[in-house]
Amino acid sequence: QEKRVQVSPPLTRGPSAFIPENEVMQANGLDERTNLLVEEYSTSGRLDNITQVMSIHTQYLESFLRSQFYMLRMDGPLPLPYRHYIAIMAAARHQCSYLINMHVDEFLKTGGIAEWLNGLEYIPQRLKNLNEINKLLAHRPWLITKEHIQKLVKTGENNWSLPELVHAVVLLAHYHALASFVFGSGINPERDPDTSNGLRLIAVNNFCVCDLANDNNIENASLTSSNFGIADSLSELEALMERMKRLQEDKEDEEASQEEMATRFEKEKKESLLVISGGICAFPVQFSFDDEIVSTDVSRYIEDPGFGYKDFARRGEDHLPTFRAQDYTWENHGFSLVNRLYSDIGHLLDEKFRMVYNLTYNTMATHEDVDTTTLRRALFNYVHCMYGIRYDDYDYGEVNQLLERSLKVYIKTVTCYPERTTKRMYDSYWRQFKHSEKVHVNLLLMEARMQAELLYALRAITRHLT
Repeated sequence: QEKRVQVSPPLTRGPSAFIPENEVMQANGLDERTNLLVEEYSTSGRLDNITQVMSIHTQYLESFLRSQFYMLRMDGPLPLPYRHYIAIMAAARHQCSYLINMHVDEFLKTGGIAEWLNGLEYIPQRLKNLNEINKLLAHRPWLITKEHIQKLVKTGENNWSLPELVHAVVLLAHYHALASFVFGSGINPERDPDTSNGLRLIAVNNFCVCDLANDNNIENASLTSSNFGIADSLSELEALMERMKRLQEDKEDEEASQEEMATRFEKEKKESLLVISGGICAFPVQFSFDDEIVSTDVSRYIEDPGFGYKDFARRGEDHLPTFRAQDYTWENHGFSLVNRLYSDIGHLLDEKFRMVYNLTYNTMATHEDVDTTTLRRALFNYVHCMYGIRYDDYDYGEVNQLLERSLKVYIKTVTCYPERTTKRMYDSYWRQFKHSEKVHVNLLLMEARMQAELLYALRAITRHLT
């Protein structure tokens, strides 16, 4: 009943507030295959809104559901109620009441102690000890060190074994990233009388001159500062295809030097600072929970609510070393470590990462036979760039050529502070593209984010072991 909190019903009837219901239904026809997948792998036993939106890409949905089912239901180091409680703790970092509601139900169904749902002060010290790594993974994973790992595995009676810790880290990263998908795709609350009367709470605050909460001027602001200033969305699409074609041709002509590639990465990393602050507001904004009301349902699961994302490359701060992907890759390092400590999860995650990265229908909006590899790679690598991860063999000049300003604003919001995502942001980029293509973008952002979090956590575990 606070003055600054308004309760609003779902904006549309379907699974998403951003995507017309008929488009979700048309895209997949909720085919037999989706229903079979839900029967086999759903943890809630029903077709929830996330699954409906993801089922636009059935191939991907299968690898997603299999890995999630394995984390939550199959043999593993952690007891079942712990798994759901960790999911709640992760979702709470982004105030994702959709995921919290879902896992509160699952927590109780799997025999969880109801008292724990009163908040963090009611849970065992062992679980409480995860607060720090949950907070860092969600907002600034580059700060995780082997000391954080040592603290967790060497705390006497409350210590975590390494397999348990790896299971917990995989769950935390999975649910932080899934919160990005929920907000980025405008997932509506389940129409269920038990969960907040089918309504959702929206915090309204004055965190930004453009009042993103009410969507004012975001479209105009982000589009006018676009690199290309093309208002007409058709010519915007043609221009993007032209740039993709030119990049392919340039690549065949000349290779940039290592120094030039490093410079382009630094430039892109610094430019990502200006996205949101420079792109929309007249002054830089630091996002955190400080200036808004977090509903008590969510705040009881959060420690240190004021801790939020801060740009990796902020000016005037100690320069954090770039994470050079060549020194610690998912393929050569992360995968084998995670698989060794929590068997088979590595294979499932790897399949999911590969699936989303290689997923293509060779179309772009109305065009067919298009090679979209450069675009998919730019999206994935831009997320990693914001997290300070650099690929030596990637030319970051491509990011600037392919991702216009309104898309960068959207990517940064969905990845770093997903609870700020608005429908206007979703609508303001790639206006000629199909909703299914935008859902694919959200899947890429989600998996890139999850992989970035895992790389930092697994690197710290590796350092602890050596």
